[in-house]
Amino acid sequence: MIKSKLEYSKVQCSKSLSATEDAIYVLGGRWTIRVMIAILGGHSRFNEIQRSLNNISAKMLSSELKKLEVNHLVERTVFADQIPVIVEYLPTDYSQSLKDIIAALALWGEMHKTKITSNN
Repeated sequence: MIKSKLEYSKVQCSKSLSATEDAIYVLGGRWTIRVMIAILGGHSRFNEIQRSLNNISAKMLSSELKKLEVNHLVERTVFADQIPVIVEYLPTDYSQSLKDIIAALALWGEMHKTKITSNN
C-alpha cells in the first residue's frame, strides 16, 4: 500500500516535532542555556559559573550541571590532588554544536523584542 502525501507529511511532521520537543526538553529549563553560555564563554569552576549568573542558587546550579553532564554537554573533571579539591566543568566537543543554535536564538530574541516593543 502506498501512503498518500498527507499521511507522509503527518509522519514527517511528527518526527520533526518529536526532535524539537527533545531539544526543548534538554535545553528548555530556566537556567540551562544560561549555564551553557557561561561554560562556553570560559567559566569552568562552580563559583565562577554561579557568579556569572548572579541569582542562581548553588542547589539549582548543581542540578543543572548534573543534567548537562548526563546529556554529554559538559564534562566534569575533579582534581583530587589539589588542596582544596578543584572541580571544573568544561564544554564537550559535542556541546560546541550549540554555539550556532544559541546565537540564532539570541538573534531571534532581539528581533522579537524589537517587534513586540515597537508595536506597543
